[in-house]
Amino acid sequence: MLACALGSVATLAIADDVLAEICKYIDTDGNTHYSNLPPEKGWRKLGCNPGDDPTLRRSGNGVASRSTPSPAGFPRVDADTQKNRDEVRRKVLNDELAVEEKLLAETRMQYADGGPVPLPEERADAEKYRTRIARLRQAVTVHERNVDALKKELATVK
Repeated sequence: MLACALGSVATLAIADDVLAEICKYIDTDGNTHYSNLPPEKGWRKLGCNPGDDPTLRRSGNGVASRSTPSPAGFPRVDADTQKNRDEVRRKVLNDELAVEEKLLAETRMQYADGGPVPLPEERADAEKYRTRIARLRQAVTVHERNVDALKKELATVK
């Protein structure tokens, strides 16, 4: 009976630890810690709920995102350098887009709206023909997605 009572007390003690509130702290060196135990001396408490965290921002869709400022002394890029980098990025993306659009046009021509002319070895084997059509259809889809992704990425370049 005593062992059962002690087991219950131990279980409740463990449950209390599990249900304890987890808080965010910053130590004296500026490191972030999360704990359900009291902090060491000199640590600053930031909060115990995700809503208390000032670095979390809610976007329009309700998803929290972290906005972290750059640390002091973090190297900055001047506007001209960034502009040059953006121009190089835009050029690379435009080049990739041109190649991908060319591949898409070629693949669409081979696909011929799902009715390409059967090759000599496919005339006797309908399964080979169906396999080639499926590969071509998949290639058209992949190239279309790549073109869309590149256009979307280009729209974000400053």
